[in-house]
Amino acid sequence: MKAIVMTRFGPPEVLQLQEVAKPVPQDDEVLIKVHATTAFAGDCELRNLKLPLEFRLPFWIYISFFRPKPVILGQELAGEIEAVGKDVRKFKAGDKVFATTSFSLGAYAEYKCMLEAPGRMGGTLAIKPANLTFAEAAAVPVGGLEALHFFTATNIRSGERVLINGAGGSIGTMLIQLAKGRGAEVTAVDSTEKMDMLRSIGADHVIDYTQADFTQGGQTYDVIIDVVGKSSVSRTLKSLSENGRYYLGNPSLSQRLRARWAASQRGNPRASASRPMIAVCAIGSAVEPADVVSRTPRSSISV
Repeated sequence: MKAIVMTRFGPPEVLQLQEVAKPVPQDDEVLIKVHATTAFAGDCELRNLKLPLEFRLPFWIYISFFRPKPVILGQELAGEIEAVGKDVRKFKAGDKVFATTSFSLGAYAEYKCMLEAPGRMGGTLAIKPANLTFAEAAAVPVGGLEALHFFTATNIRSGERVLINGAGGSIGTMLIQLAKGRGAEVTAVDSTEKMDMLRSIGADHVIDYTQADFTQGGQTYDVIIDVVGKSSVSRTLKSLSENGRYYLGNPSLSQRLRARWAASQRGNPRASASRPMIAVCAIGSAVEPADVVSRTPRSSISV
């Protein structure tokens, strides 16, 4: 089969189209013919090792010495199951699915084997919602699962004022729609070129961070979710209403420590330095009934 192989760490030129062996599913695996995958920031960070310091060396060691070769990147896919192992019960040949491959990677290929059961390292697989194309579905899993994590953790309620910093990315665009579906008033913060898109998917208010600092506007919010981890912890806490909730996505160690210290000084609001976890849930059921739009800044690649 054809696959995009990472020959070493570095710029995009290290990715090469090669012929590699087609995978064979184990007893508890399914074989997926990939119809679409994505090229998003996470894959680029792995390729050029632009990772947080605590992950950089372990990932380099894993890829260099322990991971089987060839190394094929890609953490999201949508496709059709071609074959199943003898112990697989939830899926069958012909099922249209979408998935996050997590650290098993491998979506930049014509075929990918995945475990039937979800797992943190092995990824999560679900039936593709009928109202999404393969290209649209491929852009959902990573951002969708992390958005669902934040949405569940923050317990957003109808009528609450919610601010999302970094709202124009794969997580933020999903969060806007989930929060609006719950009846919240949503303020979205991102760059100039994303303002119209954020309004089109339901944001009540938008703030261009190149023109204004949301912590200086005098407005307070019941929930602040910083998807990109760029906000000042101390200033953001001052923008919370009484008993407000503040969530930091992928925080650095220093941010975790600042969040805990600042929360203890403030007293009432709760600052949570929360690293998204893979939520073992049917993301298809979260997408289809709510008619969430798969509108992300990444590229979706149809095969």
